[in-house]
Amino acid sequence: MIRKLTASEAARRLMRAPKSAQRDAAIRKTIRQIPRGKVATYSQVAAAAGYPLYHRQVAQLLRGAGGTLPWQRVVGAGGQIKLKYEAGLEQRTRLEMEGVRFRGKRVDMVEHQHYFRGWEY
Repeated sequence: MIRKLTASEAARRLMRAPKSAQRDAAIRKTIRQIPRGKVATYSQVAAAAGYPLYHRQVAQLLRGAGGTLPWQRVVGAGGQIKLKYEAGLEQRTRLEMEGVRFRGKRVDMVEHQHYFRGWEY
């Protein structure tokens, strides 16, 4: 009989999962595919890279990338900028310079969401 994992058990297993250079490379490649003027959520990037439960890894990887990736094009669910204070203002400014429009504090996802093609990976 196969026992179904609870959400907290699954989260603990993911936190203990070993770091993977292959996974990180797949996430970096996926982020680089987001064109100017478009955005994707952390979850969409993780799923498109082939790791649908690793949205937190996407954020961690962007934090350590040192500006080598187009980090401003990755936003939270619903187009929300998750960074605080100056970093959040910088992300919004960079996106606006690329032509991304906002509705209040959120990116207009209807117009600017990037859709990854599923079978190209």
